[in-house]
Formats: sequence, C-alpha cells, structure tokens
Amino acid sequence: MTKRIAFVGAGALGGYVGGSLAHLGHDVTLIDPWPEHVETIRARGLELDGVTPEEKFTVTRAKTLHLTEVQSLRAPVDIALVAMKSYDTAWATALIAPHLAADGFVVSLQNCLNEETIAAQVGWGRTVGVVASVISVDLYEAGRIRRTVAKGGDRHTVFRIGEPHGRITRRVEELAEWFRAIDSSKVTTNLWGERWSKLVANGMGNGVSAATGMNSNDCTRDPAIRRFQIRLAGEAIRVGQALGYQMEKIKGLEAERYALANEGDAAAMAEVEAALMPQAGANPRADIQRPSMAQDILKGRRTEIDAMNGFIAQKGAAAGVPAPSHEKLAQIVTRVERGELKPSPALLGG
Repeated sequence: MTKRIAFVGAGALGGYVGGSLAHLGHDVTLIDPWPEHVETIRARGLELDGVTPEEKFTVTRAKTLHLTEVQSLRAPVDIALVAMKSYDTAWATALIAPHLAADGFVVSLQNCLNEETIAAQVGWGRTVGVVASVISVDLYEAGRIRRTVAKGGDRHTVFRIGEPHGRITRRVEELAEWFRAIDSSKVTTNLWGERWSKLVANGMGNGVSAATGMNSNDCTRDPAIRRFQIRLAGEAIRVGQALGYQMEKIKGLEAERYALANEGDAAAMAEVEAALMPQAGANPRADIQRPSMAQDILKGRRTEIDAMNGFIAQKGAAAGVPAPSHEKLAQIVTRVERGELKPSPALLGG
C-alpha cells in the first residue's frame, strides 16, 4: 500500500526532501506557512536545483496545503515529517497529530534535538529522527530551492535515520531506503550521538556566519574566526561527552581531535585546521553557501540560536562543563537578530 507522507514545513530542507520524494513517485503533501510559496508551487511546480545539471528539475506531483487548509486532509497520514524551525516544533506537531493514521508516526527532519518536544505531543513510540549531515539548501525565493553543496554519495552519508531507543525497526529501514534515492543514507543505532555531533557542527558554523555576515568558506579562511569555531567545537564536544553521548565524526575527523585542539594540543590543532580549510574549486557554489541561521538573518527572521549555541551553553552549565564561547555567540547573534548590532567579523575578533 502506498504510504501517505506529509511535510509540515516545505522550506529549504523540507521542500528539498519532500519535493524529491514526490518527484520519485511518493504520495507527498507539502504544508507550509508561507502563502506565496504554496501558491507558487501550485502555479508552476516546485523548482529544485543542485550543483550538477541532473539535479535541476521541476516537481509537479506534490500536493500543497496552506496551514489553514490542513483540516481538509481526508485520508490519514502515515508519516509526518516536521521540517520547521526548532521553536515551531510543538505547534507543528500538534497541527498534524490529529491526522495521523493509527500506526502513523512523526519524524523530526530538523536541526537540534527536537525529538523530546515531538514525543510530548504524540508519544515516544510515534517519534523518529532524521539527521541531515553536511547538507546545505536554500529557499532563495518562493517555489525555488537550490542545494549549494555536492551530494555525499560514497564519500559521506548525508541522512542518518534512527529510533530514540536505538533499535533498528522496519520503519526506519523503509525511510532509509526512500532517502537513499535522494542521497546517501543509513539507519543509525546512535540517534542521540548523531544529533549532538550535528549540533556541534551547526554550533561552530551557523551562528558564526550569522554574526559575521560571512559565508561558510570565508569564515574558515579567516584565522581568528576559524580558531573561534574550533573553540566552539571543543566546548560542545566536552559538554556532549559529559552528557553521555557517543560522538560521531565531525567534518571527517574524530570529535576528540577538536576537543584536544581547543585544549592546546598543537598536532590536533594543525589537523583540525587542515580539515576545515576549504579546497579551491571543490564547491562551485561556495560564494552563495550560507548556513540556515545566516539565511534567517538576511531574511529578517527569528533564528535558532537558543536551540543551538544557547542550548549547548545551558546544558553545559547543568553538567558543570562551561561553554563560554557558546554563551558569547548566543548573546551576539540575539543582538544581531534584534537589529542592535550589524553582522561583522569584528564581533568575533576577526
């Protein structure tokens, strides 16, 4: 039987994944709060693009709904993927929960650790997580989404799909199979470790780009900014370890190397800096590649800084592991978001 899939949030990542699944023949409904985006998709389809010609196509098979039209869903939803900002998780899950099939479940396709928020609405037995690792997508105008980094393929597993309890189930295997048609994917027994490792990567990139106004590659090229990013990584890793998470590799390196680099290990620092430095010509869209938080600042939207760096600082304080760089960055980005400061490398010492 064909599974009915709903995406609550058809922005950059939700639209990219949902549109791709619809293009592959799945029964997909895209639900989004931006009226112009929904109407544009209805009028001309959802245009997806990537870094190669074969990644450019228009999706015409996806159904669309405004938030105000969700009550018109007639058939139960088998799988609901929440792809909203972290601060929208609770209401987005509550919106779709009444429309779930008896064995339906909700998937967090988001940054940060939102599974607990989802479980509070539908229960842990109906909660699954998908970590999108090293992916950069941009909803640059209504009805148009582009991917700004190459697909992972055999080099890097992009989608990591797991149950909160860590066991492998048929439903996560099915999801992994579907996602594999979009890019590399796997089932993980370490969802929480994957989540925290992704949070480390986001914590050292998103807020830094938002605060400085620089794209991802320019941030890592600047020596002072790069060292600040390494401090962020090292602090976050020590917090995650204190919380008992089993860390995964971050940007191709063992997590411990970042922590040691931050703690004065010269060999580790050299290794980490070499891994972070962008390779010339590796990404033809490097000049437009900005993480989601930097995109939010450009669009004048609320950021996820409290769920990223603020969350790391909060958890660190509770665990007795200070994370002062995260606390500092959270304060700066909050002021940038409010219009009290203008993005500048000088805010972080660059």
